[in-house]
Amino acid sequence: MEKINIIQIGILHEHAIGKFATLKKRPDLFNLLGFVDERSFCKTPWCPETFHPDHYEGFREFTLEEALNFPGLDAVTVEVPNNDLVPTAVRCMEKGIAMHMDKPAGETFEPYRKLLEGCKKRNVPFQMGYMFRGNPAFQFCIRAVREKLIGEVFEFQADMNHCYLGAGYREFIGKFPGGLMHNLGSHLVDFVVAAMGRPERVTPFLKSAPGYPDHLHNNCMAVLEYPHAFATLRSCSESAGNTGARAVRIAGTKGTISFSPVERFDGKSVEIELVMREENGGFPKGTHTLRFPPQRDRYEVQLEELARVIRGEAEPSYSYEHDLLVHEVLLAASGLAKWA
Repeated sequence: MEKINIIQIGILHEHAIGKFATLKKRPDLFNLLGFVDERSFCKTPWCPETFHPDHYEGFREFTLEEALNFPGLDAVTVEVPNNDLVPTAVRCMEKGIAMHMDKPAGETFEPYRKLLEGCKKRNVPFQMGYMFRGNPAFQFCIRAVREKLIGEVFEFQADMNHCYLGAGYREFIGKFPGGLMHNLGSHLVDFVVAAMGRPERVTPFLKSAPGYPDHLHNNCMAVLEYPHAFATLRSCSESAGNTGARAVRIAGTKGTISFSPVERFDGKSVEIELVMREENGGFPKGTHTLRFPPQRDRYEVQLEELARVIRGEAEPSYSYEHDLLVHEVLLAASGLAKWA
């Protein structure tokens, strides 16, 4: 099979290095042509502590115009700073170029809606970079909720807490009114909406952690209300356990699901504790430990799917409609829009 000719547009996004590393791991799927250094045209905030240009050594550097007009280009990964993601992706959409775009999808609704409508109209494959979409433990949870393995869900808790990076990252987050909920909580919103659907109400709580100025929203919570359930999402930058202490708990009328850490790339399995009040879905009453296959990285499963979609071998796992709903919920969860 022919490889996918791909260019990464952007090296400043927090996930840019990881995305480029994944593409390099899969020369069987991707012909990685090079990258675009966006510092000449992107003027919005970016985090200097996640920028490491040495990861791109040995690959051709393109200008944005060269990349968009490169003969035989099949796809791009859009990894520019947060507030430049949608405008850059629009230019790719207008060229009919399939893309993987990182999160979040802007601080307003309409530009992203127009991007997705343009992709749908032009039949341009589009994939959002919510990093848990390739995580088998998260996918199990989504199926378990949809199929009522643990009965009717009444409690859904998840966090994206951490304590990584330093002053540069804190200054970066302080430039966004939606704070950590907008930047990191987006992954959790995608997860909950995939499992539970559209909430009835979304309420944001944006605070600063102790010792930080009030405008720096690095201690955030959002509550998504459903007819008989609350989904509580948190993101704080002062967690002593760092990313390894991130946790998920889902409780229903027939059982509970809980796990922490939520991801690992050390060759070991993520383990879910499943407690069943009664036999259901092939699981007997009692406590079960479910172990999921180790992952090499966060992005490989998603980018594999993108290649199959471009080749016409698969349909996207997530629809344009889902992606738009996630953004609508995220804006409300981040205090950037009122929930209607």
